Amino acid sequence: MRTDSPVTLRRATAADAPAVADVYLRSFAAALPTVVRPRTDDEVRAYIRDVVVPHRDTWVAVHTGGHGGTSGNGNGNGNGNGGSSSDHGSGEVVGLMVLDGEVLSQLYLAPEWRGRGIGDRFVSLAQERSPRGLTLWTFQVNEPAHRFYERHGFTAVEFTDGSGNEEREPDVRYVWRP
Repeated sequence: MRTDSPVTLRRATAADAPAVADVYLRSFAAALPTVVRPRTDDEVRAYIRDVVVPHRDTWVAVHTGGHGGTSGNGNGNGNGNGGSSSDHGSGEVVGLMVLDGEVLSQLYLAPEWRGRGIGDRFVSLAQERSPRGLTLWTFQVNEPAHRFYERHGFTAVEFTDGSGNEEREPDVRYVWRP
């Protein structure tokens, strides 16, 4: 695990919304290429801008110095501007986490920033903020996520056929209890 570049975890601001959306879209495409998203990129960007960042407990991982990654991946999922830096100049957004009470609803990292301990830091933060426990859902096809969460003490407690999610993709519910 490389930790050679400074990365800060902080609350997301409105200025981060475009970069948060870019990280989400690129990460989803890289990690879940077989899962069909029910919303267009523009709909995702609007939802993140109008709902996720202003109304959820949204955190970002921000690369604050040095050159540790790239701001685009050339796969056409960005918005044409390299997308991963926020407008307020505090660094490049390289990850996001969204909490909804005791639900860890989203955790995504820019593909080129995986394996550097940022996800571990996000999970630790989530556990600190929800000390009684956490629940999350992930798709059954996302084996790397299963291994990641299990390594952090989460246990799979429910498997579904996907009829309860927008993507209609079989999923699994994980629970962490201290």
